[in-house]
Amino acid sequence: MTPHQTAQPDYDSLGDAELVALAQKGHREAFRVIMQRCNQRLFRVARAIVRNESEAEDVVQEAYTRGFAKLDTFRGEASILTWLTRITLNEARGRLRARRNTVDIDQIEAAQSQGGLIIAFPITGEAETPEANAARMQIRQLIEEAVDDLPDDFRVVFIMRDVEDCSTQETADFLDIRTETVKTRLHRARRLLRTALDEKIGVGMKGAFPFLGARCQRMTEAVLDRLDFKSHPP
Repeated sequence: MTPHQTAQPDYDSLGDAELVALAQKGHREAFRVIMQRCNQRLFRVARAIVRNESEAEDVVQEAYTRGFAKLDTFRGEASILTWLTRITLNEARGRLRARRNTVDIDQIEAAQSQGGLIIAFPITGEAETPEANAARMQIRQLIEEAVDDLPDDFRVVFIMRDVEDCSTQETADFLDIRTETVKTRLHRARRLLRTALDEKIGVGMKGAFPFLGARCQRMTEAVLDRLDFKSHPP
C-alpha cells in the first residue's frame, strides 16, 4: 500500500451507526451492507401489506431509494432498520390505497366468525432426512399461505410481532395504532391460524418469507444502480 492509499474499512464488521455515517458520505459498500442487514425485514413487512412478492420487492427498492435520498436527515433517534421500516410501510400502504380500498370491516368480522383454520401438518422427526426437509418445506408453505389469508390489518400485525419479533409498542408505533389494538389483532390473527399452526410458529416462522441469497443480492444491486456515486467512487 502506498502512502497515499487509505485502507478500506471492513464494512461487515461495522455497527449500524458507523455504516450510516459512511453512507452519508457516499460510501457504496456502506449502502450495500445496510441493505443486506435490512432486506429481510423490509421485504416481509412489504409483502404482508401488498401480498405479492414482486410488488414487495418494488416497494422495498422504492423505500430504499426514498430513504437514501434523504439520509442526511437521519439523526439516529431510532435505528436505521426502524427508520427504513417506517418508510417501507408508508410506501406499501400508498400502493395498496392506489390499488384498492381498505379491507371492509364486514370482511374482518366474517373472517373472525369462520373460526380456526384446519391445516394438517406433517410430523417432523429429529433426523435430517430428505423426507424431513420436505415436510418442513410443506409446513413453511402452509404457514405462508395461512398468513396470506388473514385480513390485512391482522396480517401485518402478525408479521411484525410473530415473524419479525417487534415488540407490541414498536408495532403500535409503526402502524400508528394503540398497543391494545395490536394485542387484539394479534390474538385474533392467532385464532384464525388454528392451535396446531400456533404450535408450529416457533419452529417454522423464522424461516417463513425468506429474503436471502440471489434475491437479496439482485435487489441490493438494483438499488445501488439507482444511486448516484459520481463524487465518491467505490
